[in-house]
Amino acid sequence: MPAPTIPPRIKWAVDLMDVQPNDQVLEIGCGPGAGAEAICARLETGKLFAIDRSESGVDRTKRRNQKYVDAGRLVVRQIDLATLRVPVKRLTKVFAFNVNLFWVRDCQDEIALLHERVVPGGAVYLFYEAARPELVPNIVKKASENLVRGGFRVSVVEQKAPPVIGLIARR
Repeated sequence: MPAPTIPPRIKWAVDLMDVQPNDQVLEIGCGPGAGAEAICARLETGKLFAIDRSESGVDRTKRRNQKYVDAGRLVVRQIDLATLRVPVKRLTKVFAFNVNLFWVRDCQDEIALLHERVVPGGAVYLFYEAARPELVPNIVKKASENLVRGGFRVSVVEQKAPPVIGLIARR
């Protein structure tokens, strides 16, 4: 079986993040592990701490990225962001793709945790597939409001093909 490829939407998002070799990154909702693979490929002395609420997401990420786990560049845990105690005291970047938490409910505790852990100048990158364009304005509005209330400055980026919307929240 050939190795899985990194979907263009994930590649675009990780390129936009400009992951540096020494970055300390948190991925929220690691799912099948494509984001973790794209991020870890760019890390040298940095680390990725990937979390998912689902046991299957954690297992898939670990299997897909075993070489990065073995190299010490990737730690994967089954946990919810609300109860996370980040082992890395200072994060340079936070990455999430299609994680609804930030626009479907009150998430001030989670955003406060991120604001506390992201270094000044660091950023939270939230990406959403825009396959249903009618949802995009609401996603952008709600997630932006939550991030701004949490002390972040938010900008929005968009890619047309494949359709992805990104919110970049800088500390």
